[in-house]
Amino acid sequence: MTRVVGGLLRPVAALGTVYLVLSLGLRVVLWWRFGREAEVTLGQLPGILLAGSINDLVQLAYLLLPFTLYLTLLPQRWHASKAGRCVLMLGFGVASFALLYLVTVEYFFFEEFDARFNLVAFDYLAYPTEVFGEIRDAYPVTTFVLIAAPIAASLTYALRQRIVTPAAIRLPLRPRGVVLAAHVLAVLTVAGLYSTRSLAYADNRVANEIAINGISSFFEAVRTHEIDYYAYYATIDPAAAFDRVVASLRAGSGEFTRLDERRLTRHHAGRPDGLRRLNVVAIVEESFGAEFSGTYGAAESLTPAFDALASRGLLFTTAYASGTRTVRGLEALTTSFPPIPSVSILRRPGNEGIANWGRVMNDLGYRSSFLYGGYGYFDNMSYFYSHNGFAVHDRREIENPRFENIWGVSDEDLFDLTLAHLDAEFATGRPFFAMVMTTSNHKPFTFREGVHGIPAAGGGRTAGVRYADFALGQFVANAESHPWFTDTVFVIVADHGARVYGRADIPLETYRIPLLVYAPAHIAPASVDTLIGQIDVAPTVLGLLGLPYDAPFFGQDVLTLPPDAQRVAYFSHNHDIAVLRGERLAVLGLHGTRRTVSWDPQHQSYSPTADDPELEQLGIAVFETAYEQFHAHTYE
Repeated sequence: MTRVVGGLLRPVAALGTVYLVLSLGLRVVLWWRFGREAEVTLGQLPGILLAGSINDLVQLAYLLLPFTLYLTLLPQRWHASKAGRCVLMLGFGVASFALLYLVTVEYFFFEEFDARFNLVAFDYLAYPTEVFGEIRDAYPVTTFVLIAAPIAASLTYALRQRIVTPAAIRLPLRPRGVVLAAHVLAVLTVAGLYSTRSLAYADNRVANEIAINGISSFFEAVRTHEIDYYAYYATIDPAAAFDRVVASLRAGSGEFTRLDERRLTRHHAGRPDGLRRLNVVAIVEESFGAEFSGTYGAAESLTPAFDALASRGLLFTTAYASGTRTVRGLEALTTSFPPIPSVSILRRPGNEGIANWGRVMNDLGYRSSFLYGGYGYFDNMSYFYSHNGFAVHDRREIENPRFENIWGVSDEDLFDLTLAHLDAEFATGRPFFAMVMTTSNHKPFTFREGVHGIPAAGGGRTAGVRYADFALGQFVANAESHPWFTDTVFVIVADHGARVYGRADIPLETYRIPLLVYAPAHIAPASVDTLIGQIDVAPTVLGLLGLPYDAPFFGQDVLTLPPDAQRVAYFSHNHDIAVLRGERLAVLGLHGTRRTVSWDPQHQSYSPTADDPELEQLGIAVFETAYEQFHAHTYE
């Protein structure tokens, strides 16, 4: 019996060993390349590798089940035949190549997102044209295939005696049934008792990310892509949650008008000192983190054009993005809605006709539009904006662009479209509101020839930021010659920072973004140090205009808050959500976890602190109420 089972499992054990060795090597590389930067010490490495090996063994129970099914269910004569042996060898070779490819993809994903496969990886699979195009353009795919294919073939040949079951070993039905039953039982056991993050023991997010299994984390993202908030996160009584949100919002402007309907709608009276019916153009810059700007303290500024504009506008020095993806930034800026886990409302069913900045502007007599340099189907942008009061203009309207790559046309081409569109809007005699989403500052970081100081390819993120800044400065300079420029308010803001990194669950240093309101004929240069999140941008700009409006926004006009009001900002990262107030950050996680840490913005570091039940309760109330408002269709 032992000899029979051993002969049957030799191919399974061989493939499992290959996977374990590759996974171990990947963890060491991830620690060396990214973990040390995130303060994961050498002393922590053995524990990470041990936890990681256990995670890999658990994942192997799933991965090897098809292999076991093949070996146990097909008859012995097939396995003993030449064709059967060839199929087994070929399958082993293909599987080895796939595993080599997988660990390489995991490395590059970690480089970009400082994490194993997560919700981003799952979301991107919905757009294979853009994603696989980026992989082709940004990474050495052909070189890798040429290297990995012979390695997989050599590995298969070297292990051929372990792969092919010797013909002399008889494999009767009963022992095969025992092996299959044992494997199925193992899968059912780990499925019921073990989760992706069962061994996530460290207080360092990156250490936990290195230890977990990438395949398992991907399927965790699949399972929790659009989850029931009440089933996974800490909650309180819904009525109490709603009342707490109302109490928090009362510190700002506006009078509640529909509380009896459990709606957050507030009426904001007009202000005689407001700017009135000026045009508004919100330029949302891809991955334009504050870390690149001299205005925000960068030793070497990559954003001279933005810095020059900042010296002549209303600059917000403590602005933060809501999340780490474009759809999170657009969600917050457009709808003033907190980032409920785990997917943005731009991509959720039932997102039509919700409260948003564009609808408010339309009610005030404006014409609202959304302009994007790529194809608007990506991340459901066209559908969302077209079903929420915006006219949508995207890559399809741009003929003969200067330059384009897989993500869209260059920012210069997008801004040319914007100028032409705003000229047409101006000709109608009605004020306009436009949101413009750029694409150039994104891998593969390729640009047209001839831009001074910016290589057409190979310049990486530095070139991306420099080009985005160049195009932005050129756009504003060109806009100055148009008749609508003087009476237009420009809002320049990032969708998110360039990259998430750091040991914290919510690494706030990577969430800090530029935010500038620029209207030199109407707004004097000044700096505002008040904490502001992306959900506060629309209410703040509307407050500057001083026009009366009604909306249920979760954000507030930070320029009219009383001096003693305690500002808050809301964040998401993968499955974690959080609320920041002062120097305390309350983080809410899956399975009802909650914890509070102390944030030092000067040194951009966290330290342990006592729990803050009141702040945690506020975070729970806001996210729970937001989830309820969206799903009950009362956020309108």
